[in-house]
Amino acid sequence: MAPMATPETTTILHRCRIAPPPGTALQSLPLTFFDMVWLHFNPIQRLLFYEYPCSTTHFLETLIPNFKKSLSQTLKHFLPLAGNLIYPLNSGTQPQFLYLPGDSVSVTIAESIRASEYFNYLTGNKPRNADDFYAFVPDLPQPKIEHKSSCKIIPVFAIQITLFPETDICVGFTNHHAVGDASSIVGFIKAWSSIATLGKDDELLATEKSLPFYDRSVVKDQLGVGNTFWTQMDVFRVESLPLKFPINKVRSTYILRKNDIQKLKNLIQAKKLNLTYLSSFTITTAYIWTCLIKSATAAGEDVNDTEPEHFVFAVDARRRLDSPVPATYFGNCVAFGATKDMHGKLKGDEGLFVAAELIGEVIVKKVNNKDEILRDAENWMSKLGCLIPKRCFGVAGSPRFDMYDTDFGWGKPVKYEAVSIDGAGSMSLCKSREFEGGLEIGLSLPKKKMDAFADIFYAGLNM
Repeated sequence: MAPMATPETTTILHRCRIAPPPGTALQSLPLTFFDMVWLHFNPIQRLLFYEYPCSTTHFLETLIPNFKKSLSQTLKHFLPLAGNLIYPLNSGTQPQFLYLPGDSVSVTIAESIRASEYFNYLTGNKPRNADDFYAFVPDLPQPKIEHKSSCKIIPVFAIQITLFPETDICVGFTNHHAVGDASSIVGFIKAWSSIATLGKDDELLATEKSLPFYDRSVVKDQLGVGNTFWTQMDVFRVESLPLKFPINKVRSTYILRKNDIQKLKNLIQAKKLNLTYLSSFTITTAYIWTCLIKSATAAGEDVNDTEPEHFVFAVDARRRLDSPVPATYFGNCVAFGATKDMHGKLKGDEGLFVAAELIGEVIVKKVNNKDEILRDAENWMSKLGCLIPKRCFGVAGSPRFDMYDTDFGWGKPVKYEAVSIDGAGSMSLCKSREFEGGLEIGLSLPKKKMDAFADIFYAGLNM
């Protein structure tokens, strides 16, 4: 295993701020209750790694100018990312996203001082030290207090591009979760890569269905859930625990090929004849969840068989609401599905079948039911707060997301890493780069538990 990353892993070549083109108008957006849930969670961090041999001179004189220009062109359509979250220090008014002309995104341009072998290590699937990735992850600029308006000004987006001289490039993205869900941020990344490749935004402008949609009135809040959440902020905050370094975890990537998923599906269907819903998502998450639960004993964890194991996942609610929201709606628009059962039941021989049935039932009865999906929305914050200290596993990403078609003009990425799962107790999930119909799963666990998980994961596929 390579040594832990240190500040000496990269050299900062340049820091700058990139703004939308001159003349871009002010934009103000209120937070919906979908956004409010994420106000105090850790930022979302993503990395894309590219094989692109190039010199430092070519990088700085050719690639970076286009990188900056295309980013500015893209931000013209995604103004909230260039703006700030305006967070009032008193509860009399609610937060808003505000872009003022001149606002900009923090961009760090760096160079790795490690050899190409280090890039190969980072982009592998085997266990890698979780700390090693943070030299390539941008930090959000520190919030500022504006005493005149009694507000905290919170930047919501930052970018870093790092060159591995003569071999490779890494692009890192960090966003405040409240500014947008995965669908929104991935939409921005795809739009930017298109503009970077084509040199213009014609393709984005060719159809209104490609442009981000900002009208908050489409999110109906007839029960005043947003006000409830904001009031609850004075009583308690649902906050992610801050990461402490060293993290003492390793990151590994696992692939479920199309035939693996079909094999698991056949196994489950043979045991559960009456299952009404068995998607790739259901199969994959049930398998990973139960493999993780089964690894507890081998990893030295002492878990009582009656201890509840919770599984929570966010689901894109845009098309599932009673009044559907446009697919390009920018912001957060995710609801929650949750289920649980006892540790002893899920770690047993029937665990996979139990988990698949539990997750499938939640999707059928709540997630895909427009009358149920928001029924207990006013309790989301309190429920999430209660789950943070418990045995809980979640999902970041979706089988719908194909991060491997993100081409900035350097070809398709060789590896995607959802870095923020280090502190989230979640698996990352996206389409596989190598295998059609396959899925790529990322995990961050203590090494002993990762080793135990790997043994159980591969043994289950070879049955």
